[in-house]
Amino acid sequence: MRLFVGVDWASREHAVCVVDETGGVRRRLQIVHSATGLAALLSELRRLGDPATLPIAIERPTGLLVDTLVEAGFPVYPVHPNAVVASRARYRAATSKSDPHDAYVLADVLRTDGHRLRRLQPLQAATRALRALVRGREDLLATRMALANQLRALLERFWPGALGLFAAIESPIALAFLARYPTPQSAARLGPKRLAAFLAQAGYSGRRRPAELLTRLRAAPPSHTPAAEAAANGHLVGGLVASLRPLVAEIARLSKLIEQAIAQHADGPVLMGFPRAGRLNAARLLAELGDDRTRFGSAAQLAAEAGVAPVTTRSGKYHGVSFRRACNKRLRQAVVCFADHSRHSSAWAAAIYARARTRGCHHAHAVRILARAWLQVLWRCWRDRIPYDPAKHRAAQQLLAAG
Repeated sequence: MRLFVGVDWASREHAVCVVDETGGVRRRLQIVHSATGLAALLSELRRLGDPATLPIAIERPTGLLVDTLVEAGFPVYPVHPNAVVASRARYRAATSKSDPHDAYVLADVLRTDGHRLRRLQPLQAATRALRALVRGREDLLATRMALANQLRALLERFWPGALGLFAAIESPIALAFLARYPTPQSAARLGPKRLAAFLAQAGYSGRRRPAELLTRLRAAPPSHTPAAEAAANGHLVGGLVASLRPLVAEIARLSKLIEQAIAQHADGPVLMGFPRAGRLNAARLLAELGDDRTRFGSAAQLAAEAGVAPVTTRSGKYHGVSFRRACNKRLRQAVVCFADHSRHSSAWAAAIYARARTRGCHHAHAVRILARAWLQVLWRCWRDRIPYDPAKHRAAQQLLAAG
């Protein structure tokens, strides 16, 4: 008799339910998330049969528990949490939730709808390492943005001159300036020679001359903040700068590691060959695509997963098209970023974007339309492991011939 396992994952304790072919409960377990607990789980599951013949449904595709089950040889089937929520009504009239019941729902969904689920295929070591670097860098970028926005808002309140001095408030030169001159009072006696000496010491690129920078600084609205409050704000500026400077340096270090990793990855040339993909964006794409070529059965499925295919609703006389919110957000960001950059070097991409804008689409919508078009090409290249070749891109060649 075949058995099916459902695991309701939690941070401290996991609920496990085993059902048979008829849906009857054969075993229930509560497993503590520890080395001893996971070892006990594997031991209990092995008693039920060969790991290769014991499928397991779980609500997440990654994590220590998932890695443990996959390494032990169990077929693991991720189930989206929304599917579990929608399935509760099949077993209970009430919408109450409990971990043991969710474990049963997972096991029974695997029993009845397992043919609709895709078995989790572990990533290669190089892809896992690349994904860890990419996602870690993206998390640090989000933190940098939050801190930079906080610093920007603070400067707007009491020292707008420093805010508009350099192109980006989170740039190394801007942070070095604020570390040296955190208040308007500290920069009151700043002249061209002193600023030139500071810029040279800080390694400024020299894009703007010291006199021009001083003009920008003096042209901003003057601060009327009392001295005591300005000093307090200066301490806040110092704290934010002290948080941002190592963060910016770490992001730069991770960027170099990612560029090295994608260049050495077997699939690196496939994605780096696309127009304006570069190394960082190609790494973002590869980190979310993975290396399992069976994951996306078609370009349309990939577009839906990336959130660039709209959701169409038809019911009776109603017909509506809406933005797709349920998707891999990281994949959507990577695809949209690549598409936006590509239109600056690909005539085909620029034409698709221009036609969308002509139809009245706003910029973000037009870029998603372009991203969906690119995914037709990207999916084929990724699936067949061949770099992008503009000469073989039929639509691009037809555009060139027409021009």
